[in-house]
Amino acid sequence: MIVDLPDTTTSNVSKKIMALREQGGVIALGRVLTLVVVTKSGLEEEAIEAANEASREHPCRIIVLADAGKNAPDRLDAQIRVGGDAGASEVIVLRGYGQLAHESESLVAALLLPDAPIVAWWPHGAPESACDTSIGRIAHRRITDSANEPDPQAALENIRSTYKAGDTDLAWTRLTNWRIQLAAVLDQTSSTKVLAAEVEGAPDSPSPLLMAAWLNTALNVPVTIVPGTPGTGLRRVRLTLPDGDIQLLRPGQTVAELTQPGQPAQRISLPRRSLRDCLAEELRRLDPDHVFGETVAQLGLANLMAASPDPGAALNPRQACLVPA
Repeated sequence: MIVDLPDTTTSNVSKKIMALREQGGVIALGRVLTLVVVTKSGLEEEAIEAANEASREHPCRIIVLADAGKNAPDRLDAQIRVGGDAGASEVIVLRGYGQLAHESESLVAALLLPDAPIVAWWPHGAPESACDTSIGRIAHRRITDSANEPDPQAALENIRSTYKAGDTDLAWTRLTNWRIQLAAVLDQTSSTKVLAAEVEGAPDSPSPLLMAAWLNTALNVPVTIVPGTPGTGLRRVRLTLPDGDIQLLRPGQTVAELTQPGQPAQRISLPRRSLRDCLAEELRRLDPDHVFGETVAQLGLANLMAASPDPGAALNPRQACLVPA
């Protein structure tokens, strides 16, 4: 069911939700959090679809603040989606015009679930400092996606310089399975000494930068970044050990090959993660991701930014190298 409320107020939206509940019980009460999505009008449907899918694992109220144009007369159009049009959640889309196009706590205050955590998500157009925005200040977790920014490296630099506990980025979430595989291999290897590391990935993707920063921070070894083909994300990680190399290579989109000294090559399922999977993972935890915080705020990323003379330029082979602090 989709209910349109043109030229309305958040008070009227709240009353309409209560009326829908009383009329047919179409909105379940078992919500575990409020997800506030801040985006632009015309870009909201992909985010809503991913949030709806993620809500089947984490039932929530989804509030979408869509900037419909700051130069138009002040007006607020709303849409309520429940039932089959909202997955296991309830979706409230607020399209603001004029002054109401700016994200604001006052727009969502009457619609927040009582005594439930708040997660803020900027799928496009991440603010320079998420924790200092009106929505970010009331959120327990703040999710950005540097991969959708015009300059992913600059977006990561903003995160590094403004990071506060509770911030995270989906470029980091896309690395979860890579990090799990590499940690498992190192746990099983007889040699615990890693001498150096090399990361290959697309120069237009922030994930290789975060992977290099994580390896630099976790292993305290030099990490070299080798640029690959644009649009392919992370492609390869190589760890140099005294008795040979460990390499995790994903030449395509779904299957990776793991090679290590003295063992036959193994084929591993390592598909590129969907937006739904990444969002669902971030909604599983409402406590700060301290590993992400250490990665971006302490060692690796700061060193990497210093190593690259132009954060907005594509890296040349062997140009960027992280060294232990």
